[in-house]
Amino acid sequence: MNLRRLGAIVLKELRQLRRDRLTFAMIVGIPIMQLVLFGYAINMDVRGLHAAVMDQADTARSREVVAELGASQVLDFRYRINNPQQLNQLLRDGSISAALVVPPDFEARLERRDRPPLQLVVDGSDQVVQASARQLAAFPLPGWEQPTGVEVVNFYNPERLAPLNTVPGLIGVILTMTMVLFTAIALVRERERGNMELLITTPLSPWELTLGKVLPFVGIGLVQVTVILLVGLWLFDVPVRGSLLELYGASLVFIFASLTLGVFISTLARSQFQAMQMAFFTFLPQILLSGFMFPFAGMPVAAQWIAEVLPLTHFLRLARGIMLRGAGLAELWLELVVLVIFTLVMLTVAVMRVHKRLD
Repeated sequence: MNLRRLGAIVLKELRQLRRDRLTFAMIVGIPIMQLVLFGYAINMDVRGLHAAVMDQADTARSREVVAELGASQVLDFRYRINNPQQLNQLLRDGSISAALVVPPDFEARLERRDRPPLQLVVDGSDQVVQASARQLAAFPLPGWEQPTGVEVVNFYNPERLAPLNTVPGLIGVILTMTMVLFTAIALVRERERGNMELLITTPLSPWELTLGKVLPFVGIGLVQVTVILLVGLWLFDVPVRGSLLELYGASLVFIFASLTLGVFISTLARSQFQAMQMAFFTFLPQILLSGFMFPFAGMPVAAQWIAEVLPLTHFLRLARGIMLRGAGLAELWLELVVLVIFTLVMLTVAVMRVHKRLD
């Protein structure tokens, strides 16, 4: 081996890397992003779960207990309700993750000590909420010497099966990784193969070119949704308690959102390698901040704002709401509207950038 020739090759690669600013930015940016996300945004200590309280006893001691539970900061009591129908509706549309119920015989239970005096109803479609509720079960009550003073009731997943929580989220994660990546290299591939000049000479408008790149992948995305649903039902008995048609409708909007993000990346990249790098750069925040792997309620407010911009966050709420809680799109309309706005904005920006390149 000739060290001089080897050194020349190494020097050439370093100079090429220095000229490739995007790759250099990825080398620095990805570790920094991971460090910031895991060190700052990811927090397993859940705080501020949106909750409601139904105090049917309404005594001085019950109000004291509710105030102490609120001071623990695990539950954020945003609603005060009077009947179980309100509780069911708030859980179903995702407005709350838990509800504290103080029964009318609260004082009598404290005296008899035959059953827990409080009940905590939680949204079992989220395992993080379940875990936080189990911690609250050991909350010390005044005059209560038994280890458990709060009875936890899991709605939608009473058996605490992990696949019920995971499979709806996996639909979004798989669609994100495939749809964004497929379209991210679409326009770049045309340029690398020399087909872009041919397309420029045709009467194709930027809108027609962009939509033409997106539409073929819509069918592929719907096929992926079908496969995940069938395998989830076959292997793990994961149900679709809401409308199957509405689930496909929500998936269709999310597929368009992911595809337009991929086309936007494609207009920025100069090579397929750069397009893949940039696509990977978008995967990290979506998967880590959406609430799929880590508790959304445990993140700082700034991280939650970033997550609200990402399409996977809203599709995750839609999928869990329709599949596990049996909610309809009329109840989850806000998540759908955000996805539609994201799609329109990203598509418009992508078409404008395609127009510039055609010029």
